[in-house]
Amino acid sequence: MRPFAVLCLALAAALPAQIRAQETLPTFGPTPKNEARWTGAGEVGLASARGNSTTENANVRLRAAYEDHDFRHEVNLSGLRASSEVNRGSDDAPERVRETTANRYQFGASSAIKYDDVSFWKSTLRHEHDDFAAYSWQSTFGIGYGRVFMLDGSGRFLAMEVGPGYRRARDAEEERTESGAIARGFIDFRYPLTANTDLINTLLIESGDDNTFAQNDFGVQVSMTERMALKAGFQARHNTDVQDGRERTDRLTTMNLVYDFK
Repeated sequence: MRPFAVLCLALAAALPAQIRAQETLPTFGPTPKNEARWTGAGEVGLASARGNSTTENANVRLRAAYEDHDFRHEVNLSGLRASSEVNRGSDDAPERVRETTANRYQFGASSAIKYDDVSFWKSTLRHEHDDFAAYSWQSTFGIGYGRVFMLDGSGRFLAMEVGPGYRRARDAEEERTESGAIARGFIDFRYPLTANTDLINTLLIESGDDNTFAQNDFGVQVSMTERMALKAGFQARHNTDVQDGRERTDRLTTMNLVYDFK
Protein backbone atom coordinates (compact mmCIF):
# COMPACT_ATOMS: atom_id res chain seq x y z
CA MET A 1 0.00 0.00 0.00
CA ARG A 2 1.30 3.45 -0.88
CA PRO A 3 2.41 5.77 2.00
CA PHE A 4 -0.39 8.25 1.22
CA ALA A 5 -3.09 5.59 1.58
CA VAL A 6 -1.55 4.29 4.81
CA LEU A 7 -1.42 7.80 6.24
CA CYS A 8 -5.06 8.52 5.38
CA LEU A 9 -6.21 5.32 7.07
CA ALA A 10 -4.10 6.00 10.18
CA LEU A 11 -5.41 9.53 10.57
CA ALA A 12 -8.99 8.44 10.03
CA ALA A 13 -8.64 5.71 12.64
CA ALA A 14 -7.29 8.23 15.16
CA LEU A 15 -10.53 10.26 15.19
CA PRO A 16 -12.96 9.41 17.99
CA ALA A 17 -16.28 8.19 16.65
CA GLN A 18 -18.34 10.61 18.74
CA ILE A 19 -16.71 13.80 17.33
CA ARG A 20 -19.00 16.11 15.39
CA ALA A 21 -18.48 19.47 13.70
CA GLN A 22 -19.78 22.66 15.25
CA GLU A 23 -20.56 26.06 13.76
CA THR A 24 -18.64 28.10 16.34
CA LEU A 25 -15.01 27.20 16.92
CA PRO A 26 -12.51 28.61 19.41
CA THR A 27 -9.41 28.94 17.23
CA PHE A 28 -10.28 28.40 13.57
CA GLY A 29 -13.86 29.39 13.02
CA PRO A 30 -16.06 31.96 11.35
CA THR A 31 -14.89 35.55 11.74
CA PRO A 32 -17.25 38.46 11.02
CA LYS A 33 -16.56 40.34 7.78
CA ASN A 34 -15.55 43.52 9.57
CA GLU A 35 -13.26 41.83 12.10
CA ALA A 36 -9.77 40.35 12.04
CA ARG A 37 -7.68 39.02 14.89
CA TRP A 38 -4.09 38.38 15.84
CA THR A 39 -3.24 35.56 18.22
CA GLY A 40 0.07 34.25 19.42
CA ALA A 41 2.06 32.73 22.23
CA GLY A 42 5.67 32.37 23.24
CA GLU A 43 7.29 29.92 25.65
CA VAL A 44 10.76 29.51 27.07
CA GLY A 45 12.53 27.05 29.34
CA LEU A 46 16.02 27.45 30.82
CA ALA A 47 18.29 25.31 33.00
CA SER A 48 21.81 25.96 34.29
CA ALA A 49 24.17 24.02 36.57
CA ARG A 50 27.46 25.12 38.13
CA GLY A 51 30.03 23.33 40.26
CA ASN A 52 31.55 19.94 39.54
CA SER A 53 29.55 19.95 36.32
CA THR A 54 28.65 22.95 34.19
CA THR A 55 25.71 22.73 31.82
CA GLU A 56 23.25 25.09 30.19
CA ASN A 57 20.24 24.38 28.04
CA ALA A 58 17.42 26.46 26.61
CA ASN A 59 14.38 25.85 24.47
CA VAL A 60 12.10 28.49 22.99
CA ARG A 61 8.93 28.52 20.89
CA LEU A 62 7.00 31.31 19.26
CA ARG A 63 3.73 31.18 17.32
CA ALA A 64 1.76 34.00 15.71
CA ALA A 65 -1.39 33.85 13.58
CA TYR A 66 -3.53 36.35 11.70
CA GLU A 67 -7.11 35.39 10.91
CA ASP A 68 -9.98 37.12 9.15
CA HIS A 69 -13.25 35.94 7.62
CA ASP A 70 -11.63 34.17 4.66
CA PHE A 71 -7.98 33.39 5.55
CA ARG A 72 -5.69 32.27 8.35
CA HIS A 73 -1.91 32.82 8.15
CA GLU A 74 0.48 31.40 10.74
CA VAL A 75 4.21 31.36 11.47
CA ASN A 76 6.06 29.43 14.15
CA LEU A 77 9.64 29.23 15.38
CA SER A 78 11.33 26.86 17.79
CA GLY A 79 14.87 26.29 18.99
CA LEU A 80 16.81 23.98 21.30
CA ARG A 81 20.39 24.45 22.43
CA ALA A 82 22.42 22.75 25.15
CA SER A 83 26.10 22.75 26.11
CA SER A 84 28.29 21.36 28.86
CA GLU A 85 31.86 21.51 30.09
CA VAL A 86 33.84 18.28 30.18
CA ASN A 87 37.27 17.45 31.57
CA ARG A 88 39.97 16.82 29.02
CA GLY A 89 43.70 16.30 29.26
CA SER A 90 45.78 14.47 31.90
CA ASP A 91 45.55 14.49 35.68
CA ASP A 92 48.63 16.72 35.80
CA ALA A 93 47.23 19.18 33.27
CA PRO A 94 43.42 19.01 33.41
CA GLU A 95 41.50 21.06 30.90
CA ARG A 96 37.81 21.88 30.83
CA VAL A 97 36.37 22.11 27.33
CA ARG A 98 32.88 23.31 26.46
CA GLU A 99 30.96 21.15 24.02
CA THR A 100 27.61 21.74 22.34
CA THR A 101 25.34 18.76 22.93
CA ALA A 102 22.17 19.95 21.19
CA ASN A 103 21.57 22.53 18.49
CA ARG A 104 18.26 22.48 16.64
CA TYR A 105 15.98 25.13 15.20
CA GLN A 106 12.82 24.98 13.13
CA PHE A 107 10.76 27.44 11.11
CA GLY A 108 7.25 26.89 9.80
CA ALA A 109 4.65 28.94 7.94
CA SER A 110 1.19 28.24 6.58
CA SER A 111 -1.69 29.92 4.78
CA ALA A 112 -5.25 28.59 4.78
CA ILE A 113 -8.29 29.55 2.74
CA LYS A 114 -11.54 28.85 4.55
CA TYR A 115 -13.94 26.80 2.46
CA ASP A 116 -16.73 27.06 5.00
CA ASP A 117 -17.07 27.37 8.77
CA VAL A 118 -15.21 24.11 9.47
CA SER A 119 -13.26 23.23 6.29
CA PHE A 120 -10.20 24.80 4.71
CA TRP A 121 -7.49 24.34 2.08
CA LYS A 122 -3.98 24.89 3.39
CA SER A 123 -0.40 25.26 2.15
CA THR A 124 2.49 24.66 4.56
CA LEU A 125 6.24 25.20 4.63
CA ARG A 126 8.61 23.69 7.21
CA HIS A 127 12.40 23.80 7.56
CA GLU A 128 14.52 22.38 10.36
CA HIS A 129 18.26 22.19 11.06
CA ASP A 130 19.73 19.76 13.58
CA ASP A 131 23.46 19.28 14.18
CA PHE A 132 22.95 15.92 15.94
CA ALA A 133 20.25 14.19 13.91
CA ALA A 134 20.40 11.66 11.09
CA TYR A 135 19.46 14.50 8.72
CA SER A 136 21.30 17.79 9.15
CA TRP A 137 18.37 19.62 7.59
CA GLN A 138 14.92 18.84 6.20
CA SER A 139 12.64 21.11 4.17
CA THR A 140 9.08 20.24 3.22
CA PHE A 141 6.24 21.91 1.34
CA GLY A 142 2.70 20.61 1.43
CA ILE A 143 -0.84 21.40 0.35
CA GLY A 144 -3.94 19.74 1.65
CA TYR A 145 -7.46 19.74 2.98
CA GLY A 146 -8.28 20.36 6.61
CA ARG A 147 -11.32 20.17 8.82
CA VAL A 148 -11.99 21.41 12.34
CA PHE A 149 -14.01 19.32 14.81
CA MET A 150 -15.35 19.85 18.32
CA LEU A 151 -16.61 17.39 20.88
CA ASP A 152 -18.94 20.04 22.33
CA GLY A 153 -18.98 23.73 23.11
CA SER A 154 -16.71 23.57 26.18
CA GLY A 155 -13.43 24.25 24.35
CA ARG A 156 -12.51 20.72 23.34
CA PHE A 157 -10.98 20.99 19.90
CA LEU A 158 -9.69 18.79 17.11
CA ALA A 159 -8.35 19.71 13.67
CA MET A 160 -7.03 17.32 11.03
CA GLU A 161 -5.14 18.00 7.80
CA VAL A 162 -4.05 15.62 5.03
CA GLY A 163 -2.51 16.10 1.60
CA PRO A 164 0.51 15.64 -0.67
CA GLY A 165 3.83 17.45 -0.44
CA TYR A 166 7.49 17.54 -1.41
CA ARG A 167 10.57 17.00 0.75
CA ARG A 168 14.30 17.70 0.51
CA ALA A 169 16.70 16.50 3.21
CA ARG A 170 20.45 16.30 3.77
CA ASP A 171 21.83 12.97 5.02
CA ALA A 172 24.31 13.92 7.75
CA GLU A 173 26.61 10.91 7.39
CA GLU A 174 26.63 10.28 3.64
CA GLU A 175 26.45 14.01 2.85
CA ARG A 176 23.90 13.58 0.10
CA THR A 177 20.60 15.35 -0.53
CA GLU A 178 17.42 13.34 -0.88
CA SER A 179 14.24 14.65 -2.48
CA GLY A 180 10.86 13.26 -3.36
CA ALA A 181 7.11 13.35 -2.89
CA ILE A 182 5.56 12.83 0.52
CA ALA A 183 2.17 12.42 2.13
CA ARG A 184 1.60 14.89 4.95
CA GLY A 185 -0.81 14.63 7.86
CA PHE A 186 -1.35 16.81 10.90
CA ILE A 187 -3.61 16.50 13.97
CA ASP A 188 -4.14 19.25 16.57
CA PHE A 189 -6.05 18.20 19.70
CA ARG A 190 -6.85 20.19 22.86
CA TYR A 191 -8.87 19.07 25.86
CA PRO A 192 -9.67 21.24 28.92
CA LEU A 193 -9.37 19.22 32.12
CA THR A 194 -10.40 22.07 34.42
CA ALA A 195 -11.08 25.79 34.11
CA ASN A 196 -7.34 26.53 34.02
CA THR A 197 -5.73 23.24 32.89
CA ASP A 198 -5.54 21.98 29.31
CA LEU A 199 -4.15 18.91 27.58
CA ILE A 200 -2.53 19.80 24.25
CA ASN A 201 -1.29 17.34 21.62
CA THR A 202 -0.11 17.78 18.04
CA LEU A 203 1.02 15.06 15.65
CA LEU A 204 2.85 15.70 12.36
CA ILE A 205 3.61 12.92 9.85
CA GLU A 206 5.61 13.35 6.64
CA SER A 207 5.89 10.02 4.82
CA GLY A 208 7.91 9.38 1.64
CA ASP A 209 9.85 6.61 -0.06
CA ASP A 210 13.19 7.68 1.51
CA ASN A 211 12.03 8.36 5.06
CA THR A 212 9.00 8.84 7.27
CA PHE A 213 9.29 11.64 9.79
CA ALA A 214 6.87 11.90 12.72
CA GLN A 215 6.79 14.42 15.54
CA ASN A 216 4.39 14.31 18.47
CA ASP A 217 4.18 17.13 21.03
CA PHE A 218 2.20 16.48 24.20
CA GLY A 219 1.73 19.10 26.90
CA VAL A 220 -0.18 19.91 30.07
CA GLN A 221 -0.69 23.66 30.44
CA VAL A 222 -1.84 25.35 33.66
CA SER A 223 -2.89 29.00 33.48
CA MET A 224 -1.75 31.29 36.29
CA THR A 225 -3.22 34.53 34.89
CA GLU A 226 -5.04 35.50 31.71
CA ARG A 227 -1.70 35.65 29.87
CA MET A 228 0.79 33.55 31.86
CA ALA A 229 0.89 29.77 32.16
CA LEU A 230 3.20 26.89 33.04
CA LYS A 231 3.51 24.03 30.58
CA ALA A 232 5.02 20.57 31.02
CA GLY A 233 5.78 19.00 27.66
CA PHE A 234 7.08 15.81 26.11
CA GLN A 235 8.22 15.69 22.49
CA ALA A 236 9.08 12.58 20.47
CA ARG A 237 10.66 12.83 16.98
CA HIS A 238 11.08 9.73 14.83
CA ASN A 239 12.86 9.04 11.52
CA THR A 240 12.48 5.58 10.01
CA ASP A 241 15.64 5.77 7.88
CA VAL A 242 18.80 6.48 9.92
CA GLN A 243 22.44 5.45 9.75
CA ASP A 244 23.83 2.53 11.75
CA GLY A 245 24.57 3.53 15.33
CA ARG A 246 22.01 6.36 15.44
CA GLU A 247 18.75 6.33 17.33
CA ARG A 248 15.54 6.54 15.32
CA THR A 249 13.71 8.44 18.07
CA ASP A 250 14.71 11.64 19.88
CA ARG A 251 12.87 12.61 23.06
CA LEU A 252 12.66 15.97 24.80
CA THR A 253 11.03 16.77 28.15
CA THR A 254 10.44 20.44 29.01
CA MET A 255 8.98 22.69 31.69
CA ASN A 256 8.28 26.09 30.15
CA LEU A 257 6.81 29.47 30.99
CA VAL A 258 4.16 30.48 28.44
CA TYR A 259 3.02 34.01 27.59
CA ASP A 260 -0.15 34.51 25.55
CA PHE A 261 -0.16 37.55 23.25
CA LYS A 262 -3.89 37.43 22.41
